[in-house]
Amino acid sequence: MNHILDAILAPDSTREDFAALPLPESYRAVTVHKDEAEMFAGLSTREKDPRKSLHVEDVPVPELGPGEALVAVMASSVNYNSVWTSIFEPMSTFGFLERYGRLSPLAKRHDLPYHVIGSDLAGVVLRTGPGVNAWHPGDEVVAHCLSVELESSDGHNDTMLDPEQRIWGFETNFGGLAEIALVKSNQLMPKPQHLSWEEAAAPGLVNSTAYRQLVSQNGAAMKQGDNVLIWGASGGLGSYATQFALAGGANPICVVSSDQKAEICRKMGAEAIIDRNAEGYTFWKDEQNQDPREWKRFGKRIRELTGGEDVDIVFEHPGRETFGASVYVTRKGGTIVTCASTSGYQHEYDNRYLWMSLKRIVGSHFANYREAWEANRLIAKGKIHPTLSKTYRLEDTGQAAHDVHRNLHHGKVGVLCLAPEEGMGVRDEEKRAKHIDAINLFRDAPAERTDKASRDAPAERTDKASRDTAAPQAGAPDRNA
Repeated sequence: MNHILDAILAPDSTREDFAALPLPESYRAVTVHKDEAEMFAGLSTREKDPRKSLHVEDVPVPELGPGEALVAVMASSVNYNSVWTSIFEPMSTFGFLERYGRLSPLAKRHDLPYHVIGSDLAGVVLRTGPGVNAWHPGDEVVAHCLSVELESSDGHNDTMLDPEQRIWGFETNFGGLAEIALVKSNQLMPKPQHLSWEEAAAPGLVNSTAYRQLVSQNGAAMKQGDNVLIWGASGGLGSYATQFALAGGANPICVVSSDQKAEICRKMGAEAIIDRNAEGYTFWKDEQNQDPREWKRFGKRIRELTGGEDVDIVFEHPGRETFGASVYVTRKGGTIVTCASTSGYQHEYDNRYLWMSLKRIVGSHFANYREAWEANRLIAKGKIHPTLSKTYRLEDTGQAAHDVHRNLHHGKVGVLCLAPEEGMGVRDEEKRAKHIDAINLFRDAPAERTDKASRDAPAERTDKASRDTAAPQAGAPDRNA
């Protein structure tokens, strides 16, 4: 891979230079193994450790097909779907790969005994397949994670409705936590020129997801003046929702879990903040019963922050833990827009507060190409900023996923793939200087306090490469069930 990295780092490399580069036979990638899918059987979700299941190993470069591109990955990031993949919840991703492999001989490439994971990247195009005209070797790109076939009419108004819609690097193979990735050409977008590789890689999945969920007509269609309740407002998804609310003239009510996270929201410009731990909100009495008195206390607190108004929109993604409260506190005629379900998929709420108050629940999953492009355009214009807090090396991705699993992070966690160090890849220093405080906001935030045992305990590793080198989206149901 050194000759590829040398070409990327050279200031005068041309398209012809990149097109002439020989491709390696293999590359380093973060994988899970099919024969280890039951390794955490009998353990609770919290006990499952990504550091034990994620491998860093050499894998063959995949065959390039029509409409596809091979990209040299300079940086990627960890999303919650990477955590789910690593702990084999809510199901093993190898079922996704098997079903995809039955679609066509070309799709069969994805059905392997290992899964290269990761749904974000920033890098440089190396090769394009037949039928690709918009992108060329040497183009600096980011990728969104929507993979579609578009052979059905269902997907042509909104590609998210394509029957063969999948999330790249989660429901397909050859993802972005690697030195090379295989993507469809209609996943590619221009890399924002004022950002480093790791900064450019961080927004893709979560920024596009938050855009559709909150801004798009396919989601909540937020407007100026709306009160928007944002769960996890300093996290991977919530940090972008908070920015979209502020940039769009809405009033975010940010729910966080610590003083440090509250301070991040204040620095983004939010004023209405609820520290749910400090204020002691417990929406469940026990595993089976919610506590409506806590919903009412929570609603009263929101009205104290909004001048007596209820929220127009709830930006929902925790799921089971918060959904009953979300439905209750939404104003009459308001919208609860939901993706993922990081605390559980079986939601419970009192339907009287939905039906009698004409509220809507809207499901939202990632974004179509247009929405992803618009979300990336706002990043490129400096209207929305990356929320990168920490960057790991590729070989430390297991630790990165562990930290996200334990919620020990702010914003997004990045991973350097081919990039030898942070801060590389910036092409527009003047624009960067204008936004540098916002770009570094999450990096400058104080670290979360962690339990010492979790921080200090060494992880057992199951692959030789990791031992020797020691840096929602919700799972789709079975379409054939």
